[in-house]
Amino acid sequence: MHELSLCQALLGQVEAIAQQHRSEGVTRIVLQIGPLAGVEPRLLQEAFPVACAGSVAAHAELAIESLPIRVRCTRCGAESEATANRLLCGACGDWQTQLISGDEMVLASVEMVRD
Repeated sequence: MHELSLCQALLGQVEAIAQQHRSEGVTRIVLQIGPLAGVEPRLLQEAFPVACAGSVAAHAELAIESLPIRVRCTRCGAESEATANRLLCGACGDWQTQLISGDEMVLASVEMVRD
């Protein structure tokens, strides 16, 4: 399962952050995921408890926020939101656009318990 390996990599980052801040545990992890990231949020939620069992994040909540798809038009320069199968400029309708967001998975925040 692709999402399990993503959770394990995420947990490595979370554990490093918790250690850096001398935290006793993690209570909440917020991820931001774009629709073009190649990640299925539901499967990520299901894999999370398995990946973090016995770790500093064993009892943490995983919150997933969706990011919009945004493009920049190479013709008119406008930035606009788009949909996955229609990466068209929202201003002029041109198809020559450059993806500027929507394909990322970002660790947005980690809430921790400290002494």
